[in-house]
Amino acid sequence: MPVETVIQMVVDALRIAMMISAPMLLTALVVGILISLFQSVTQIQEMTLTFIPKILATFLALMISLPWMLQTLMDYFTHLFESIPNMIN
Repeated sequence: MPVETVIQMVVDALRIAMMISAPMLLTALVVGILISLFQSVTQIQEMTLTFIPKILATFLALMISLPWMLQTLMDYFTHLFESIPNMIN
C-alpha cells in the first residue's frame, strides 16, 4: 500500500473525527462563555454553576446531531470498505 494512501486515510479519519465532535464541543464552548458572562455580570462566582447547563446542552446537541453523525460515519466506513480491493492491488 503506498504511503500516500495511508496518509490520505489518516487525514480523512481525522477530518471525520473533527466534524463529528464539533457540534458537542462548540455547544459546550458557547454555553460556557454565556454562563461565564452571566457570572461576571451578576458577580456570582459559583464554580459548579457551569457543569449542569454544559452537560445538558452537550447532550441536547448530541441528540440533535446524532442522525447526521451516524450517517457521516456510515458513509465514511462504506467508502473505506469499498476501497479495500483497490488498496490490496
